[in-house]
Amino acid sequence: MSVILKGIIAGLVFGIVSIIPMTFMKFDDKARAMTASFISRFAIGFIIFNMPLPIPSWLKGALVGLVLSLPDALVTKQYAPILGLGLIGGLVCGFFAR
Repeated sequence: MSVILKGIIAGLVFGIVSIIPMTFMKFDDKARAMTASFISRFAIGFIIFNMPLPIPSWLKGALVGLVLSLPDALVTKQYAPILGLGLIGGLVCGFFAR
């Protein structure tokens, strides 16, 4: 299986996992919030599998997850859940990207 396909699968899984808890929350524009979350998490999974860095894959995953989650955390002021999910999801994707 190609790394592009693996990245797409990882992005889809991470994106779906990120929106599941959002279905039980209230937002002004729930569809927009869920779409933004899915796209952000999809990008994290895809990039981890397809970006070469000369560091261990778990560390690459953690860094990519944190860096790409930071803008969402700053805008929403929900630092712990957004950065936490980005870190954990990035670590998991990085582990599987070995």
